[in-house]
Amino acid sequence: MLTILSGVGFLLLTLAVFSLFSLKFPKGSEAMSGMANAAVASFLVEAVHKYITGDLLGIAFLGEVGATAGSLGGVAAGVMVPICMGANPVFAVVGGLACGGYGILPGFIAGYIIGLVSPYIEKYLPTGLDLILGALTVAPLARLVAFAVDPAVNSVLTMIGGTISAAAEQSPLVMGFLLGGIMKMICTSPLSSMALTAMLGLTGLPMGIAAIACFGGSFTNGMIFHKMHYGDKSNVIAVMLEPLTQAHIVTKHPIPIFTSNFFGGGLAGLAAAALGIVNNAPGTASPIPGMIAPFGFNPPLKVVLALVLAAAGGLLAGYVGGTVFSRLENRKAAPVVYGDPLADDEEEAFNA
Repeated sequence: MLTILSGVGFLLLTLAVFSLFSLKFPKGSEAMSGMANAAVASFLVEAVHKYITGDLLGIAFLGEVGATAGSLGGVAAGVMVPICMGANPVFAVVGGLACGGYGILPGFIAGYIIGLVSPYIEKYLPTGLDLILGALTVAPLARLVAFAVDPAVNSVLTMIGGTISAAAEQSPLVMGFLLGGIMKMICTSPLSSMALTAMLGLTGLPMGIAAIACFGGSFTNGMIFHKMHYGDKSNVIAVMLEPLTQAHIVTKHPIPIFTSNFFGGGLAGLAAAALGIVNNAPGTASPIPGMIAPFGFNPPLKVVLALVLAAAGGLLAGYVGGTVFSRLENRKAAPVVYGDPLADDEEEAFNA
């Protein structure tokens, strides 16, 4: 029980830190979006091409493509984060290349610093020299930041990820429900579950739970949007494919959506834990990557069964949540009718 509490507690603490960063730090939300994009560019490509088309299907060229992409997570973060923050693309690429050999989190931090510094380089350096001098300044700065933060940051997040993994191995069903529910809520929130799992370096069963939960929870989102009449069919499809596209609706109705998400993700995670689905591609906690990546590490029929059960659990949670919350909203919206006691007395006197 202590291991479970520690795992969930560390996960919630990490979520709180990233939420604070996303909401309060300058351009924090844009930086987190860049981190998610970097996870797609590196870990998703690695998961599909190295483990599925490479190892499973035996296409050596695509396997090499995936292995190369997966080894450049730090470079991808160093490039994508400042670009999403609005930095000069040349500075972003220079800073990202300087992060070669480092993981995705040191690359993220270096990219964030470059994203903050690069506007000042363009502002204060003379036109024509800003690009050259800026590139020569950005490269060592990015490398220095990555070098400085690498030991401490990686050790802390590795410890947190290890605790979550230990809790999942010790009590897979309990952690399947809790981890799946929390991850699906993160997946639907403005935070990125892909970025969070990439930072934590989750692999194995916990990453399998997170991936399947994000897939199954997408059916929860679709059902809750349908039952609660949040938008039209295009909104329903969009929230199932990528919840962040419907952030304007999610933020208006957080309680019905996130409550249903927790149970939908929890049921999907429970299915993944019961079947022992593993996923060694961190950062693939999103509906579409979560559906694809597990095929690279598990028997295909087992993955298909997990996806079917996850979809069923997600639909059930969405249907129940949509039914309950729609009735609650109808009760609040129904006008209160007050009777007129004098009218009853007049009617009785007239009948007499």
